[in-house]
Amino acid sequence: MDRKCLECGEKLVGREDKKFCGDSCRNTYNNKINKDCNNYMRNTHNKLRKNYRILTALNTDGKSKASRFKLLSKGFDFEYITNIRTTKTGNTYFFIYDQGYMPIDNDFYVLVKKDI
Repeated sequence: MDRKCLECGEKLVGREDKKFCGDSCRNTYNNKINKDCNNYMRNTHNKLRKNYRILTALNTDGKSKASRFKLLSKGFDFEYITNIRTTKTGNTYFFIYDQGYMPIDNDFYVLVKKDI
């Protein structure tokens, strides 16, 4: 029985359980299967990275303040965070990895860096 590569259809020679003629075909096949999942994950990660870079640039001292307008003008997306922390006093901080923010008065945010 002739076995063929799942990606290019070339005849397979070698082990009985071999599915691809080489690494290139194996990678191409798997990338096609995971394309939707990979695109979603890639886009989400890019948005998190952008948010992180913005907070890092605005919060050089470990604690600072920024307006909502300033964050939005730099492209910050409030929809993408990695975790939420609520303090004992009831304050809620939104984090992107170790950079966080908390809403305060008049559309301003306090920016903090969590010690890891």
